[in-house]
Amino acid sequence: MGSTRTSAGLLVWRRGEGGIEFLLAHPGGPLWAKRDAGAWMIPKGEIDEGEDPLACAVREFEEEVGQAIAGPFEPLTPIRQKGGKRVVCWLAEADLDLAGFRSNTFRMEWPPRSGRMIEVPEIDKVAYWPAEAAMSKLLPSQAPLVVEALARLGP
Repeated sequence: MGSTRTSAGLLVWRRGEGGIEFLLAHPGGPLWAKRDAGAWMIPKGEIDEGEDPLACAVREFEEEVGQAIAGPFEPLTPIRQKGGKRVVCWLAEADLDLAGFRSNTFRMEWPPRSGRMIEVPEIDKVAYWPAEAAMSKLLPSQAPLVVEALARLGP
């Protein structure tokens, strides 16, 4: 698959009282616990070899948010994150009840180099954010996805 990893994700939106709102996810674990602005992201994950990118995006969303999305899905322009990872993303409208939010977990060494393994949620919270707030919460490298979505969705 080469040295460039590719992730696939869904940028879910709804029309709220104040306009368009985007569903963003906050990464779990101690590295992100005290970070807020610039730390949220679209639910996404690495594409397995031979896996259809859209199928990956739908699967990852369900694993990280605990809810399925049926589409329709509109492709957005792929981006490259700061670390070099390529992200392909689809826009999907869904007004989800986030009360049932649950995320898959992963194991990590914490504290670093301690040899002690802990299990943490991949995502510790999800929320819909109005467009302006979403732009300040989102990882800067993913902001072009919201900009393009807003241009397509209009006011």
